[in-house]
Amino acid sequence: MSKILTEVLKANEGYVSSFDKGHLPLPPARGFAILTCMDARLDPAKYAGLSEGDAHVTRNAGGRASDDAIRSLVISHKLLGTNEWFVIHHTDCGMELFTNDIMGDLLSSSLDTATIDANGWHDVGKGPGSADGKYINWLTIKNNEQSVVEDVLRIRNHTLVPKYIPIYGFIYDVKTGKLVEVPDAMKAGRAA
Repeated sequence: MSKILTEVLKANEGYVSSFDKGHLPLPPARGFAILTCMDARLDPAKYAGLSEGDAHVTRNAGGRASDDAIRSLVISHKLLGTNEWFVIHHTDCGMELFTNDIMGDLLSSSLDTATIDANGWHDVGKGPGSADGKYINWLTIKNNEQSVVEDVLRIRNHTLVPKYIPIYGFIYDVKTGKLVEVPDAMKAGRAA
């Protein structure tokens, strides 16, 4: 077994020994959902004051409103009753460090982990790679505030999203822990 697998299973044993959450209902108690980035520096439970069972949290690279993220939000509302949604991106996001072309080129060389330095990204793998990465929109970020607005608008204008659900747009500051409102996103996400 790997060291990480061993650590996770040991931590789970400790969690199980005092587990008392089996009574929580399926719908989130506070009736809202968060779409945010997978970045390990973000802890939505802490920055949004959540306990188990409070809210749905969907995470992906960049916290982007991908088809799958919207699928999760629609299920969250339609079947589990959430009626307010947050889109929360963050400062110093890795999705700002590359483009679709860069990712496609790196994957064409090899599938191994790349490195980055002052001169940009470098593939250090032996290959083979795959050209399939050139056909994916990686939803990279050029401007953080604009990406929040784009995602709120994409969700707001989706045919499966009710107009009465407010969609809030924020940027989490990784240096301070503060949620910073994105005014244009808040305006775009107003409930009708």
